[in-house]
Parts: sequence; structure tokens; C-alpha cells
Amino acid sequence: MDGPSPSPEPNDLGAWWMPFTANRAFRAKPRLLAGAEGMHYTTPDGRRVLDGIAGLWCCNAGHNRAPIVAAIRAQAGALDYAPPFQFGHPGAFALASRLAHLAPGDLDRVFLCGSGSEAVDTALKIALAYWQARGEGRRTRLIGRERGYHGVGFGGISVGGLSANRKAFGSLLPGVDHLPHTYDRERQAFTLGEPDWGAERADELERIVALHDASTIAAVIVEPMAGSTGVLPPPKGYLERLRAICDRHGLLLVFDEVITGFGRLGHAFAAERYGVVPDMICFAKGVTSGTVPMGGVLVREPIHAALMQGPTHVVELFHGYTYSGHPLACAAALATLDLYRDEDLFTRARALEVGFGQAVMSLKGLPNVLDIRTVGLAAGIDLAPKPGAPGLRGFEAMDRAFDAGLVLRAAGDTLALTPPLIASEDEIGRMVGITGDAIRAVA
Repeated sequence: MDGPSPSPEPNDLGAWWMPFTANRAFRAKPRLLAGAEGMHYTTPDGRRVLDGIAGLWCCNAGHNRAPIVAAIRAQAGALDYAPPFQFGHPGAFALASRLAHLAPGDLDRVFLCGSGSEAVDTALKIALAYWQARGEGRRTRLIGRERGYHGVGFGGISVGGLSANRKAFGSLLPGVDHLPHTYDRERQAFTLGEPDWGAERADELERIVALHDASTIAAVIVEPMAGSTGVLPPPKGYLERLRAICDRHGLLLVFDEVITGFGRLGHAFAAERYGVVPDMICFAKGVTSGTVPMGGVLVREPIHAALMQGPTHVVELFHGYTYSGHPLACAAALATLDLYRDEDLFTRARALEVGFGQAVMSLKGLPNVLDIRTVGLAAGIDLAPKPGAPGLRGFEAMDRAFDAGLVLRAAGDTLALTPPLIASEDEIGRMVGITGDAIRAVA
């Protein structure tokens, strides 16, 4: 064929196979975003839409913040890429030091990658490699939790507990077991913060240990707050109980803080809120406020030390990614951490928590609202499914909210509100008002 290929039409929506999206419904009625600043998106036709979900749990400092944008631009003009295998650049080391300083306890080593999914698979591999290095190679079993979300790598969906994310992909990793989830609507409905009931569900780990024997178990991985499944705060004492059981049997405990990290629960990490130091923390999303993809794993020093064996010229851990510690991502993360510090956004999130929770809880009593859960700046609202059409009511509510000027997340028939940490009380009120109107509209 002579000449260049024709350019696609600018409004052609056919080529991109969108992730976690009802593609046919989207193409029939697109929800397009063309710009963003502060608390708002802008549509291609110039309409401003309030961001009620911080992008996708990630734009914690809001959108298009000048210091982050400037840092990315400057880095792109100085060093666009550096290989992370056998070479390094100053930004990655500076960022790792900052993150280690933020982390609790002796989580002093940082493995950088490109996403939360990569972070989870990295943590699982570090756990397995650690036990190999310790001469306990039989410890290969991994324990996740029902309703858990740990990204979309094969390791993450294996330890994850969302059936829709697992059922189409075969048998997944062998040797995986799952704790029960912590939610019971009869005992916990309409709870502000951590529910009083449910800590005892951690004791199920004792049964799993008895079944498989501790000598075969490498690690337990949980989200401190289960986010993607609809905001399930941990029951009071639950995480402390898990830590104690892991200590009793010598199991590694991994917190997946891809959602809860960087202020969502009012602290740098949820581990700080709950006073529990895990052996590893997975992070992503808020580390760059969503501007450039980045993830990573914070690792306790003894785990790192166990792998620093053998000749010094030999690779200690045969794992990594082309974009581990990408210069632009590191620049974005360093500027983001500065912004969190300079504007004291984690403290701000704590100050907003009570008012946010009370505002969302005001939706109790609306048609088809079965439950509301809030913790930090995160809320889940369960709607009754439409007969014969699970997920449709939530989808329609999300669509109505967008038409009315709000980006809202729907996970099946559960709506989630997770605003940026810069949200004002007035903006929170508007989010809740539009959400209430959308719920009424789909009654």
C-alpha cells in the first residue's frame, strides 16, 4: 500500500480494549475525561466533573499539582531513562531513603517497580526466596483472604479472593489458601470506622496452620482495609491478632497498602494507624499521586540481609522490571512526598474523617441502601441488586452521577467514595448530595 496509513478518527472508540470496563456499554455512552486540575476533571466539551474517587484511589494530592508537574518536566529534560539492572540513578536512591524513613519499624529496604500488581508479585517472590535462603525451602504456601484484591498478576489473583478476577484463568498458583473475609452485615451494618465485631476471624489462621503445618507456609497477605471489594475496614484488634499468630508460627505477614498507603487512612501507611508492623508493605498509587506509574515493596531488614549472601558480584535476587525506579516516576514521587509533607495532607485526612463519615452516613435510609461503611477518607455504599441483574443498579448510579457532575466508582452494586485528601467540606457535601440523587434516580 502506497503512502502512510490513514489516521484513525478521533472519536473512534473501537481499538482500545478497556480494563475492568463494560466495553460495549461504554462505547454506547462514553464517559470521557480530557483534563484535570485540583479536585475536578474536565470533559472534552468543557464540563467540570468533581473527582469523588481520587482518580482510582491514587490522586491523593489532587490533579495537575504544579510542583509534581514541574518535577516530571525537569526530570524528562535531564534523564529520561536509566537501566535499573547493574546501574542506578540518584533519584531512585533518594526516593528509597525517603520511603524507608516514612515506614514504621525496620521496614528499611525498598524494591521499586511499576504498579501495585508488580508490587504484590514482588513481595510474594521475596517471601519465597527468603525461606529458600534460610534453608526452609518447604515454606512455599501462600495465604490470602476472601474478597481480597491484590492486583492482576498471577500471584496477585492467586492470593486474591474476588472470584470474578480468578475464574477465567485456570488453576493459578498451587499451594494457596484463604482466610475468611471480615464482613458480616448483621453485626456490622452502618459502621463508622472499624467495627467492634470480627477480630476473631483472624483465628481462622490457626486452623489453616494446623491443616498445612507452619513449616510449609511462606507468607500471609492481606489489605489492612479491603478496598476494591467495597471498603471493608478491619475489625478492632483483627490485624493485631493476625500479627500475633504469624509471630507464633514464624510466618511472614505482608500488608498490601496499594490503596491505604499515603494518607487514605490518615497516615503514611495503615500499619501506623493500627500499630502493627508487617514484614513487608506493598505500595503504589498514591506514591506519585497517580501522575507516573510506580509501585514497590518495603521490606524489613532481616529479610533483606538473609538474601545478601554469596559472592558479592553475583545477583542476589533474580527479579526486577525494566521500569523499576524509572527516573520520571522517582521525580514524581519525591515531589509528591514533599507536597504531602508541606501541606500536611495526612493530618488533614485525619481531620476530615469524622465529617466525611457522617456526611456519607446521611445516605442511610435512601431506597435500596443496604449498608454504608466508612474509614479514613473511604466509604462503601451497598445497594440492593436489581432482580435478575446484579451490578446494574450500581452501574446506573455511577452513570447518573457522572451526568450530574461526579466521578463515582461502582464495584458491582457497591458504590465507593474515596476523594483526594485536598477535598473541602463543601466538596464532600456536593459529592454526597450527587450520590444521593443518583441512588434515588435508580430506585
